[in-house]
Amino acid sequence: MWKCHSTAFDTRTPVVMGILNVTPDSFSDGGEHNSFDAAIEAAVKMHDEGALIIDVGGESTRPGAASVTEQEELDRVLDVVRELASRDMCVSIDTRHAPVAQACVDAGASIINDVSGFRDPRMVEVAAGCDAGLVVMHMKGTPEHMQDRTDYTDVVSEVSDYLAQQAHMLEDAGVDHDRICIDAGPGFGNTAHQTMELMRNTQELVRLGYPVMAAVSRKSYIGALYHIDEPRDRDDASAHESLLACEQGASIVRVHNVEKTVAALADLRPRVLLGLGCNVSLIQTKQGEEREAEIAQLQKAIADMCGLPDTIIVNVSHFYESEPAYVTDQALFVNAVAEIRTGLPPRELLQYLHTIEDSLGRVRTTPNGPRTCDIDILDYQCYACDDDELTLPHPLIGERDFVVKPLLEIQPNYVLSDGTSVVTDTVKVGKAHRI
Repeated sequence: MWKCHSTAFDTRTPVVMGILNVTPDSFSDGGEHNSFDAAIEAAVKMHDEGALIIDVGGESTRPGAASVTEQEELDRVLDVVRELASRDMCVSIDTRHAPVAQACVDAGASIINDVSGFRDPRMVEVAAGCDAGLVVMHMKGTPEHMQDRTDYTDVVSEVSDYLAQQAHMLEDAGVDHDRICIDAGPGFGNTAHQTMELMRNTQELVRLGYPVMAAVSRKSYIGALYHIDEPRDRDDASAHESLLACEQGASIVRVHNVEKTVAALADLRPRVLLGLGCNVSLIQTKQGEEREAEIAQLQKAIADMCGLPDTIIVNVSHFYESEPAYVTDQALFVNAVAEIRTGLPPRELLQYLHTIEDSLGRVRTTPNGPRTCDIDILDYQCYACDDDELTLPHPLIGERDFVVKPLLEIQPNYVLSDGTSVVTDTVKVGKAHRI
């Protein structure tokens, strides 16, 4: 859950945030909503189209934009925030200025969306002194100069490290973990290629354990990638990019065109977590080389899953070596957890996975016994069943260390489809350590 004042969003399904720039100079919609009546009309339209959050901004943060005074920003946003909040809308204030954030929270805003990532100690004080949801964004420098600082050694790891640092700083200041959302800041101090690299690795941000926002709407990397020069013409591509980000684990999408985004998100495929295990190699190995051979077999199984119809692999944990569970008189196992998005129904998916197991020499004569490859469906999003063929979520997830550790590596704070949280406290068997 992402807790934002009196609203708690279930981030297992995407939350749409509509952009309401009440500015004369925003990069794609400047001047469209900079009167009170036009702003309210636009917000109501987005809300009716499916936006659960309205993000109100009074300062353009496009590359090279000049700053405005705090009073000018307040004059633009405060009455709009107050009116939308009075209509029971969840309002976000998009600002990097603490006095603006405080005034808007006092007027009913439920979220502070800070493009500067709460670098200002005064903004941290505002955050710690209220119960609003917080969006921590990555940006190098300020909007005026951010595109002059696009030097990275590894853009994904550097942005991820920064967001983790800022989120932890907020928690140290007294902010609850559940109030924090992170945003990679596409286009804020990175080139089109760097932004695409960030967005194609959204799953790495998910590993930090906070809801992830994808704020890709009309951004320049979309123009470069899809060859669309005019920002207003990028809405279809933006909706597609929002869908891709959600398939990789993003929870909130910040968009200009709500209607097209909601339509695109209807194609979001369920998230499925798979457990993989192996302790018998198909090839003869020298003593001490068994682990490498077994890892290679699991890698082959993962490669075969790439061929499943209507399916993508989103993330794979590190490999773990584990003690055998239930039948203890056998060799140590190698395990991993994979996350996929698939349009295959659960039982059809199961048959495909059995085919991959069989191709790798799986023998099923001894329950929990030695195996060349085992692929379990651990959890299938929004689906629960219990019959002779399939039980979901897998009933033994919580007691198996070789499942819990790799699962929480790629999906921290994970909640199963039946509402059960995956936690380390329930582990009983199969002690595992990362290889």
